[in-house]
Amino acid sequence: MKDCREEWFDAEKKVAVTIVDVTSAAQELARGHLAGPTAAHYLTEALASVALLGGEMSEKDETVILQAKCSGPLGGYNVECTAAGTLRGYTEKKVLDGFDGLGKPKDRMVLGDQQIQVTRSVPGRILSQGISTSLDGYFAGSLQRKACLKVEAAVSDEVEILEARGVLVEDLPDAKGPMVCCKTDELKSLAVASRNVLKQLGLDKAELKRTTPLKFACRCSPDRAVAMLAALSEEERKSLPPTIDITCHMCGKTFTVKV
Repeated sequence: MKDCREEWFDAEKKVAVTIVDVTSAAQELARGHLAGPTAAHYLTEALASVALLGGEMSEKDETVILQAKCSGPLGGYNVECTAAGTLRGYTEKKVLDGFDGLGKPKDRMVLGDQQIQVTRSVPGRILSQGISTSLDGYFAGSLQRKACLKVEAAVSDEVEILEARGVLVEDLPDAKGPMVCCKTDELKSLAVASRNVLKQLGLDKAELKRTTPLKFACRCSPDRAVAMLAALSEEERKSLPPTIDITCHMCGKTFTVKV
């Protein structure tokens, strides 16, 4: 699988599994933000996480946003997924000289303590919001559901996204036998066929229920950049040069706009 979300269900054991790959979106965003390998690693993991959360959406115009504030040098991240399967987002810091080029980063050193917030919304209305220190904690605390999540990212020193995957395993209230979601951390690798992941979880009879393409897309545009300038007062506009560059913080694209 590549650049999609697969939703599987084992009817006998009453276990739902969502598997995602966000390679292309992660690559485009890492390049757009001129991110170093460490920031790209965590951006990739965050995109995989929000793509998994996107499987929860039920309304046509819905969006799920995953935000994190971190005490470590990364600072945090903000990523989103729409019901159409589009992804975008950023990390607070784009280049971390003390970690780039030194191999796979260590979460505790780069992230530090985290507080995450998950927000589901439609235009003009928030549907739900939850705060926790982890996504597993969000499912257990805010949603009261037995679910575990695992994401994997592999990024080269040249910021090539080699792996960008995630899995969400949920035992439904009427699930039979020992909880399967507890096995999520035992998965050896997500860089294999979906059936192999399911086999590792003991869900050989799971059936594919839905597949959703995933891709990078941003709502920024030259017109939006012009509208942003139009919102300034006349005095503020007079203080600006004849043309300015406006950069979208969500995707890194820059627009040159006449004032």
